[in-house]
Amino acid sequence: MLHKIAIVLAAVIVTTSTVALAQLPIPLPLPSGTPEDRAACEPDVQRHCRAAIPDQLRVLACLQDNRSRISRACQGVLVRYGQ
Repeated sequence: MLHKIAIVLAAVIVTTSTVALAQLPIPLPLPSGTPEDRAACEPDVQRHCRAAIPDQLRVLACLQDNRSRISRACQGVLVRYGQ
């Protein structure tokens, strides 16, 4: 389940940080999250977790640490993926 949320977060990161993405040594896996999932969390990642990009697990940990501050939509994504 952690793998699925990491993939969704990777998709958010891919859509929000092309500069950081260009510096990655290996390609990211194809996103399996829905466009709606990515759209729900993108603003929260940018607002609260920008420093964690591009590390998917750090972004996930950041969203979990900021659960009370992130949007209900992104909270719903975390819940759907067992986080």
